[in-house]
Amino acid sequence: LFENLVIVNGDHDGDAYVVALDAATGSTVWKTPRENKTRSYSTPLIRQIDGRAQMLLAGNMCVASYDPRDGHQYWTFDGPTEQFVATVLYHQGLVLVTCGFPERHIVAIRPDGQGNVTDSHLVWHEQKGAAYVPSPVVTGDYLVVVNDAGIANCFVAATGERLWTERIGPRYEASLITAGGLVYITSYEGETTVVRPGPAYEEVTRNQLDEYCSASPAVSDGRIYLRTEQHLWAIGSK
Repeated sequence: LFENLVIVNGDHDGDAYVVALDAATGSTVWKTPRENKTRSYSTPLIRQIDGRAQMLLAGNMCVASYDPRDGHQYWTFDGPTEQFVATVLYHQGLVLVTCGFPERHIVAIRPDGQGNVTDSHLVWHEQKGAAYVPSPVVTGDYLVVVNDAGIANCFVAATGERLWTERIGPRYEASLITAGGLVYITSYEGETTVVRPGPAYEEVTRNQLDEYCSASPAVSDGRIYLRTEQHLWAIGSK
């Protein structure tokens, strides 16, 4: 949702597009084609950057920025792979992206460009530890990424310096969340690992729910909500 618009990512293998619908009537306000016609599943992220609203979207063999009011494309960054699932982050002047399929990459891009910025606005690039499905998080100065196979990595978000790598579990689909300076990482097997990002790996606790979990947790009013295969859980003080 943005102002009076519902914006939908229509990346797929046919005539891919991004479309904005009037929230009150459902009528099309604008529709922008996506050139590469390749499936992706990432959710757009809208932030106010350098005095203008930018809708940041990874998918369709690129990372791109659009004006959410009219669909005009500000800039595009080619690749670094074909398909994307994880949602991008914006932190301290950088767009942070982890992807994907068939190759896996983490990139940090400056979002102040125009046109094709592939050769001019890349700040750092890493391949080891990139995630395809789980979206990463940033808290403080740290970017925390957990790949689909359960390898967690902590980077300095501004530079890409890797601070630590730790195997925490076998399979991950849910996105990471952060609250109170901690990162909550829920596995497909229903185990949540809580870590404190920093120069060294610090595991705060683990909690096991005996059901499969693919949905991303949510935080509200001091509670964490998790949807597993059979139940919805609220964890926190009563």
